[in-house]
Amino acid sequence: MKHYEIAEEKVFLPGHGACPGCAMALALRYVLNIFGRNSVAVIPPSCMGPMMGAQPYSSMLIPIFHNSFESSASSAAGIKRALRARDRDDVNVLALAGDGGTYDIGLQALSSVAEHNEDIVYICMDNEGYMNTGTQKSSSTPRHAYTTSTPGGKESRKKNLVEIMAAHHVPYVATANIGYLDDFVTKIHKIKDMKGTRMIIVLIPCIDGWGFPGDAAATMSRLAVQTGVFPLYEVEDGTKYTINHGPEGLPVETYISRQRRYRHLTAEQVSEIQKEVDENWAKLEGMANLFSATM
Repeated sequence: MKHYEIAEEKVFLPGHGACPGCAMALALRYVLNIFGRNSVAVIPPSCMGPMMGAQPYSSMLIPIFHNSFESSASSAAGIKRALRARDRDDVNVLALAGDGGTYDIGLQALSSVAEHNEDIVYICMDNEGYMNTGTQKSSSTPRHAYTTSTPGGKESRKKNLVEIMAAHHVPYVATANIGYLDDFVTKIHKIKDMKGTRMIIVLIPCIDGWGFPGDAAATMSRLAVQTGVFPLYEVEDGTKYTINHGPEGLPVETYISRQRRYRHLTAEQVSEIQKEVDENWAKLEGMANLFSATM
């Protein structure tokens, strides 16, 4: 893996409104440092809204468009087309959205943008629920996880958005998190140099919504990968799979036992989650073996 030096441009400023220890703040810092000042950000209602601050004040030194919940992808595509019409095709257009505005409310616009292969970068900060409005479930919430709208635990599985985007045959879709910064930085550099619809889903462990200590976001990020809950991989052109980091033999209980949202689980439910994680990993390995990026 190629290693990059990060020039601290301070595009994302201190004094933002994120919770202390929030993984999203660190993720945004890396994304914005790499893309730099020649960028525009589209931000729907989400934790990022109050993080950025009310206009004319902002914690980002780039133009920000606060769009409606459902229109992040289409708004970004419209801005990119307008810039191209003004001979400013060099400007990076970033959609920075949460899982609620991506997996759920914004999925229709995202699908249309992906179908047309609009030249935008879409970063989904996935904290697995509507954390900004009181920890309600989204379709990204994992099975059996507590939320205020699923107090007995969510009954359905987490939506596999990587596979949905891969089915659109976009140039690039990947997973990442702050527990593996070299991998994260490499992927951001990679999409910066590409064209078309590019997407990275970043797992953002939520201190308040998941229920863990404020200094443990990086640890939770690593455990998500090491237990196989959130493997890090890339899919290029819908067919070329590359697994970057996967499970290291740790049981899922190592990960979920550290989170308040899983404290209600029975031993049988823990076993169900382990079985689901094992099945998902076997499927991903099969896809990677069948559709290797080296083909």
